[in-house]
Amino acid sequence: MTGYRTPRAKVAGLGAAHSGTAHFWQQRVTAIALIPLTIWFAWAALRLVGAQYDMAITFLRQPVNAVLMILFIFAALYHMTLGVQVVIEDYIEQEGGKLLLLMLNRFFAWLVGAACLFAMFKIAI
Repeated sequence: MTGYRTPRAKVAGLGAAHSGTAHFWQQRVTAIALIPLTIWFAWAALRLVGAQYDMAITFLRQPVNAVLMILFIFAALYHMTLGVQVVIEDYIEQEGGKLLLLMLNRFFAWLVGAACLFAMFKIAI
């Protein structure tokens, strides 16, 4: 039956779940976004090694640093969620367990993201 697919259907890039290409690109875009953000984060972390608490808070209160930290956190969390989703979908065979783990994966990312956002707003304001 697959021999009757139109040329457009063959090149649309959609697998059985009809979302493979989008997931692939989301993972690649977040990986590319994380390159400069991780370099900034490593620079910031090394700069603050041995610093007093007040210096770290002052650093994160600067608008550019606060925005970069929030972007780093959310890009990393989204990238992590996409990666863990692939692992769960590939290696968990039971549908009930797979669904539960996928929901826990998203819930964990939302929980950590909300906690980080709250902390950053508390520091910045």
